[in-house]
Amino acid sequence: MDAMEQEAKIFKSLGHPARLAILSALRGGEQCVCHLESALGMRQAYISQQLIVLKEAGLVQDRRDGWNMFYRVIRRDIFALIDSVGAPASQPGKGSNAPRRARKPHGECPCPKCSPGTEADPRAISTQSAAKTAVKASI
Repeated sequence: MDAMEQEAKIFKSLGHPARLAILSALRGGEQCVCHLESALGMRQAYISQQLIVLKEAGLVQDRRDGWNMFYRVIRRDIFALIDSVGAPASQPGKGSNAPRRARKPHGECPCPKCSPGTEADPRAISTQSAAKTAVKASI
């Protein structure tokens, strides 16, 4: 792929509100997908699709840690380009093509970064949720 094709791929990847929102969320550093789901209010599958586009454009890199998949921006210079346009990427999901909302309420990210001492094993999370529901039902 020549330089012009790579530049075009980068600009195409920036042409979607969800991807801009993801980059905005990654501006502060590495985040796991479950954190992005909680913070942005988008479904995990939808976020993963958008992260693939950003990864193929060479803007983000992933790393697996147990059950968690972490992403970080590897082309930090992209923020200068985004900032020069002045488009607010801080309000994802606005407009007629808004993605479906995540099932987890904002602020309930189970990842080790957000909930120290907790392992974000999806089976453990569903077991914990079931236990909480059982306790509430018995009250």
